[in-house]
Amino acid sequence: MISRDLTFVLGGARSGKSLHAEQLANQSALPVTYIATARLANDAEFSERIAHHRARRPAHWGLVEAPVDLAGALEQNDAPGHCLLIDCLTLWLANLLCPAEGEPLPADQYQARLDAFETALASARSRIIVVSNEIGLGVVPLGAATRLYVDELGRLNQRIAALSTRATMMVAGLPLALKTAGAA
Repeated sequence: MISRDLTFVLGGARSGKSLHAEQLANQSALPVTYIATARLANDAEFSERIAHHRARRPAHWGLVEAPVDLAGALEQNDAPGHCLLIDCLTLWLANLLCPAEGEPLPADQYQARLDAFETALASARSRIIVVSNEIGLGVVPLGAATRLYVDELGRLNQRIAALSTRATMMVAGLPLALKTAGAA
């Protein structure tokens, strides 16, 4: 029997995945901590996106910014009777593969961070909601760096979906159940 409570919400850009995840967190009636993975914005458009997300969240929710050490943020904020909303794996992986400080991490170093996050999720006691983009529905991208990113996000999404108790795909604001509690 799976003792964890892990909901995975996937979707494309502007599919409604973050709003849906926020609604699930709110409906949990538990104290919520929002774990944001975005780096501070360095352009006006991305700043507006962040401001939109902030304005939509209830003021009483906690906020933790974890652009790189997502496993550590999860472990530090994990507690029974609490809900953690992680938004999103897409930006977190981009931070690992394209760090602001320069050169990408070697594969073994970013893989270690992915493994640590998966381990933290597997042992979490909180209700966890994880948001990620589904970006593998199009053509194979041009450029080795973009292909690496798409491949790694696809593999990460598969790992989290396998670990989850529920998975939902958002399309045009509509939730499509991919996996329900108790399903293998």
